[in-house]
Amino acid sequence: MMKQTLLIELLTEELPPKVLEKLSTTFANEVFAALKEQALLGDDSACTPYCTPRRLAVSITEVEAQQADRIIERKGPAVASGLDAEGKPTKALEGFMRSAGVTLAQLQRVGDGKAEYFAARIEQAGKPLEEYISTIIMQALKKLPVPKLMRWGDLEHQFVRPVHGLTVLHGNSVVPAEVLGLTSGNVTSGHRFLCDERVSIEHADDYEATLARDGRVVASFANRRESIAARLEQLAGENKAIWIGHANFDQSKLMSMSNEERSLLSSLLDEVTALVEWPEVYVGQFEEEYLEVPQECLILTMQQNQKYFPLLDAQSGKLLNKFLIVSNMQIADPHHIIEGNERVVRPRLADARFFFNQDRKQKLETRVEKLGNVVYHNKLGSQLQRVERITTLAGTIARLLGADKADAELAARLSKADLITDMVGEFPELQGIIGHYYALHDGEKPEVASAIEAHYHPRFAGDTLPQGSLACSVALADKLETLVGIYGIGQVPTGDKDPFGLRRQALGILRILIETPLDLTLPALLKATADNFPKAMLSETVASDVEGFMTDRLRGYLRDQGFEGTHIEAVLAVLGGRLHEALPRLQGVRAFASLAAAKDLAAANKRVQNIMRKNAEELGALPAAIDVSLFQDEAERELYQAMLDITPMARGYFERGDYSNNLKTLVTLKSFIDDFFDKVMVMCEDKALRINRALLLQQLGRLMNQSADISKLAA
Repeated sequence: MMKQTLLIELLTEELPPKVLEKLSTTFANEVFAALKEQALLGDDSACTPYCTPRRLAVSITEVEAQQADRIIERKGPAVASGLDAEGKPTKALEGFMRSAGVTLAQLQRVGDGKAEYFAARIEQAGKPLEEYISTIIMQALKKLPVPKLMRWGDLEHQFVRPVHGLTVLHGNSVVPAEVLGLTSGNVTSGHRFLCDERVSIEHADDYEATLARDGRVVASFANRRESIAARLEQLAGENKAIWIGHANFDQSKLMSMSNEERSLLSSLLDEVTALVEWPEVYVGQFEEEYLEVPQECLILTMQQNQKYFPLLDAQSGKLLNKFLIVSNMQIADPHHIIEGNERVVRPRLADARFFFNQDRKQKLETRVEKLGNVVYHNKLGSQLQRVERITTLAGTIARLLGADKADAELAARLSKADLITDMVGEFPELQGIIGHYYALHDGEKPEVASAIEAHYHPRFAGDTLPQGSLACSVALADKLETLVGIYGIGQVPTGDKDPFGLRRQALGILRILIETPLDLTLPALLKATADNFPKAMLSETVASDVEGFMTDRLRGYLRDQGFEGTHIEAVLAVLGGRLHEALPRLQGVRAFASLAAAKDLAAANKRVQNIMRKNAEELGALPAAIDVSLFQDEAERELYQAMLDITPMARGYFERGDYSNNLKTLVTLKSFIDDFFDKVMVMCEDKALRINRALLLQQLGRLMNQSADISKLAA
């Protein structure tokens, strides 16, 4: 029989918009995989998912109407366990023969390289598509990522939403199927408001075109999304604006958001695409007086509550009193739609303005003590106690960085005060941002207000970092207090569970220290943080435990920067928690590793370390200085002199942070090191010689391992 396109469509009530595309792709992939498993697909079969608010559909090309006859091989018991001592079938083999419907003579012996087993090759006549299709559809529906199912009417069937129609077409023929109490046909529904008549699909290949022509429905999610984005772009251009979500608009410059919030722009476009079947975009506007409210507040309420796309002036980047509405109605006179949406948005904007004006009647400073009534964690006290710890730590870090200690402590003290404002209560995403506005209104220094906002940065991968020593002091204090406190009470992340976001906090600390960069040592910061807590509150080893946790995160961060694992370990071995040196040291190691002599020097360094480690007990504490009078071999003298010659240069490069040239100076030592190991016995019988030669190797190791432990580069 000729291969044809198979169309399956399930007509439903409105599906959850935020997961519609995922439901669609999962459904399509599961159906395709099941058809392939049943040998009903051709080599060139292709799968196209479709979805709208009221339908899940899939179109698959080159689908057979009936399976070809085929041989199915069933693997049975091993020969050793299938036959007894007399060569007769055991009960296990007899059971297998009964289930396969074969005799012992019909079985074959097959080897898999390890053992020999019985196999039954059964000829199976091909079955028609209709025998499988109902089961395939139901199994695909059961595998959809749906958290909750529902029943409707007096039926026992369950699905994410009530279903009203089932279309199953193979070419132009309806394939008999029954799913969720529905019998298959070729009739579906068009747009809920723009199409009065039912829509007949005459051929599976015509599904998308027929729905668009007769039903006013764009069946393809991707096509709807593309058309909406193009229309948003067009209308924004006509208004000399940029729509928030435009590819050239950097949302991180406008507000700091969590990872999920940052994806709001892309997900909003996906969400409105999942809400419409015949999309059109219109321009709405609101009174300019609302622009006195911080634009972040207005943007959030328009995006989250109304699913609108705010517009920014293309030149200044300031919010305009206009927004774009994605509608499900493409009509000649849309003024009722526009006016209706404008009426809906005004109360939301008025609420934001009310919260803003009410909050500013009370200074942030007066709110701080109220944080004592807010529980941070039952084992760590209130938000006020937390703020006091952050304040002390921020002052300590500011002093180390040369920032104004008093300003850092003030910013830290006010950093959480906006948590109990009406605006943050309505829009939690604005914490820190709205605190910045209120601090400026209260007359605080601009740098203090900026630190209040920036102390949450970076909130997610790729987010901006706090700028300046003052903001970094508060941001580090906040993240360190969270990480050490939560970790210290035993709330350690496990697997994919990290309810307090400790991995994110650790990465934020690492990025601030490394990328700013800041001349601070991680162990000292962790100890200072732990000392801020009452001794009985946290585990005694919390500082070292958190350091290990962060070192693991550091390895991942550095791998993401493109550095090799051996290079990372070479640097970590000597870094001592000075994270601001990590990237330049790694760049130096990368440059050194590309040299022809690098492998031999790394191997020599490893040999030095092995000798010192294996004989540490016998050698004991070595003297401070080498006794040149004990040199007996010219190779000793030449190596020692070569080390003296390059030491000033190597030290100078190291002190200037030029780790690449520091390591490259070692190349001149290669021939002297090789000659030394060829001609000199370090662990000789003479104790004085043995000690002196070991001291020479110890100093060689120190010289070689200033920038990195290059023995880690040895294979």
